[in-house]
Amino acid sequence: MSSTKHKTDPAEMLPRLPGHVSQGRFEQVLRAGHFAVTTEIAPPDSADPAEVLKRATMFDGYVDGINATDGSGGHCHMSSLAVCAILTKAGYSPIIQFSCRDRNRIAMQGDALGAAALGVANVLCLTGDDVSAGDHPEAKPVFDLDSISLLQTLRVMRDESRFLSGRKLDTPPLLFMGASINPFVPPLENRAEQLAKKIAAGAEFIQSQYCFDLDILKRFMARAVDMGLTEKCFILIGVGVLPSARTAKWMRANVPGVHIPDAIVKRLQGAAKPQAEGRAICVEMMQKIKEIQGVSGIHVMAYRQEKWVGSIVKKSGILADRKPWAPTQ
Repeated sequence: MSSTKHKTDPAEMLPRLPGHVSQGRFEQVLRAGHFAVTTEIAPPDSADPAEVLKRATMFDGYVDGINATDGSGGHCHMSSLAVCAILTKAGYSPIIQFSCRDRNRIAMQGDALGAAALGVANVLCLTGDDVSAGDHPEAKPVFDLDSISLLQTLRVMRDESRFLSGRKLDTPPLLFMGASINPFVPPLENRAEQLAKKIAAGAEFIQSQYCFDLDILKRFMARAVDMGLTEKCFILIGVGVLPSARTAKWMRANVPGVHIPDAIVKRLQGAAKPQAEGRAICVEMMQKIKEIQGVSGIHVMAYRQEKWVGSIVKKSGILADRKPWAPTQ
């Protein structure tokens, strides 16, 4: 039986830098000033941990963090906590997602302790999609907290070593805390202010919604820079892989907050090979986004196209000569 050995990631040799709160490699990469790349894994409809690892291996050597979605779209899958535990044990740097839709403050505080105890270092706080969007519309949503109050809760646990009730913690969860932002939903002029609220609540990194409109993004980032927000938080911009014009039209009509300009749809419509064109669009977006002041990284979302993430990252050149961690046999 062969044993698994791990490559040494340069980030693993870095000291804990000012503001460093976790033991995680993802945070080390960002605080060292590297341009980071994250992606996400769709948890399986299965209790088999091998399926999680099979999906994760597609990202080996190309990403610094892997989000494990938490019932996204109101659909049930293996829990984000379980996926992150499996990935952590294998040496990956996962980002657990907490959705306020499904659990109250008691459950989420317990999950935060459990995640930290299992070695999970990163958490993304989300309010969550409404259950009506998924395949369990009869489910009862919770929404005891929203993303901002969840951030505040986790910050109290980590920095003040206590529960919201005031009861003391023996060992606080040392989590690198993140949130999402959508620069592309009206009113656009308020998006930077919303970002500021999440940073004030405790967000140390941000992952944005899909970006297909560079002009809107540039205005948003310029405002964030002017407000000093990029000095307080690492901002990773989301990019997506569109396989066809039909998919692009469906997404902008049915996925809340997704903005896809007509020019992108027309480009896909006119392409001889739409799937290849969708990947080319993603590569171009990544290259241009890296040049925008204040951007610390890219978050690649490629639902059902995960096999292309590695080649897209490589073609974009955004990692330069840096090699993210990957397991070796």
